[in-house]
Amino acid sequence: MNEVARPGPGALGLRDISKAFGATRALSGVSFDVLPGTIHALVGENGSGKSTLIKILAGVVCADAGTIELRGDRRVARSHTPGEARAGGLRFVHQQSSTFPDLTVAENLAIGRGFERGWGGRIRWAAVRRRTADVLERFGIDARPDTVVRDLGPATRVMLAIARALQDQADATEGILVLDEPTASLPKGEVDFLLASLRRCASLGQTVVYVTHRLEEVVEVADRATVLRDGVVVETLPRERIDHGELVALMVGREVTAAKSRRAASAPRPEEAPRVVLAADRLGRGGASLALRAGEVVGLAGLLGSGRSGLLRALFGAAPGETRVAIDGRPVLLRNPDDAKRAGLGYLPENRADSLFADLTIGENLSIASLKGLTRWGRISRPAERAGTAAAMRKFLVRGATSDAPASSLSGGNQQKVMLARWLHREPRALLLDEPTQGVDVGARAEIHQLIRRAVDAGAAALLVSSDVEELAALSDRALVVRDGAIVAELRQPGLDEAALDAAIHSTREAA
Repeated sequence: MNEVARPGPGALGLRDISKAFGATRALSGVSFDVLPGTIHALVGENGSGKSTLIKILAGVVCADAGTIELRGDRRVARSHTPGEARAGGLRFVHQQSSTFPDLTVAENLAIGRGFERGWGGRIRWAAVRRRTADVLERFGIDARPDTVVRDLGPATRVMLAIARALQDQADATEGILVLDEPTASLPKGEVDFLLASLRRCASLGQTVVYVTHRLEEVVEVADRATVLRDGVVVETLPRERIDHGELVALMVGREVTAAKSRRAASAPRPEEAPRVVLAADRLGRGGASLALRAGEVVGLAGLLGSGRSGLLRALFGAAPGETRVAIDGRPVLLRNPDDAKRAGLGYLPENRADSLFADLTIGENLSIASLKGLTRWGRISRPAERAGTAAAMRKFLVRGATSDAPASSLSGGNQQKVMLARWLHREPRALLLDEPTQGVDVGARAEIHQLIRRAVDAGAAALLVSSDVEELAALSDRALVVRDGAIVAELRQPGLDEAALDAAIHSTREAA
């Protein structure tokens, strides 16, 4: 392990932090330093202990042992509180948006600090706007005080949340900014803008702890990176040793092979083309038409708000109105999700909370789409359910204690595999997947890709929405570019790569 420098003013030091939840040890002797004016990445698979460590830093979870050093002051981690975290200069911006989209930029900033008030407690709006303009200039945010936040780009909203957290610092070296998955839902162009903004903040002396699953971002911006695995610090890497392969090897402790789509040397002759599993016309707000063939993954690419997710919802009968499609050449009317399920479609929505029943068991989550086969005389056979779900957990790579454990006890990657397995167990004709690997670690991502490829190799088709062009290029046999709900371009293997996708997505924007 590398020798690390001692922290200076405004930096963070962790010494022997440990935490157990019952018999589960989440953290064991975690020690590392965050140096002033650097971007320090914290990476690890789901379940590695990152979230627990961040909660301990925030004072919302008490450590069992260890010490925390802030601004050179050492305090016992067991008694660290949210008030001490704030007083010590720690500021947090979490993955879930903390801005208020229907309020103005000025109102959002004032909520984090308080409004300037005059006689009788009335808000001095002119003073609020002046102070907001100063904060926007200081953080390089291209917005006006009276701009409504929903009119800002996604990355600008993240920067606004960062500015709100740091606005009371006297200077950039005063505190420590902790960013938890800030780019999880951002497309590439927005990610580039945010990373450039963070580099600017660090160059001015701001200390940043950057928690992310996106290893390419770590390679791009991190000055140092600490890797956690099973609650233990594996290593802290200096800038010159940070590369994708090294990070994966340290995080996973095993070889990870990404699923690749089949890349035929030439297109099949018409008589060899696989059958069309799903065909749709006049779909969604843009009147899109598409066809999915057996054994292929079709990617849907586009900018945020392009209508990609709306196409999936329409195909699953989850959008207003009726959708007419053909499944294996047979016309089907999809009025609701039950119609879609009976037709052999499976749907994984973008928001995990819309599909996972966190208060139910893992087994109940797995079996909820297949209850008919488990029901006898109107009652669910629990022994049959337990036997079936235990087998499904093994088959679909779900790692949890038992099928009777609550779904909320699983890591994010395993929760995602549960929701995917729910449909794979039914052997669907077509899978509709909206950001299936968003917010999961590199190991879970590879396993989810493996499960998708296994299903299409067995004769299903998959329609995949992803904001990650690397994922689309790696997994898709062809990709459709969407704008305003309409399909405006198509790319096929072997010419389907990240550069071609980026060019197609942004050229359609410029043509709009």
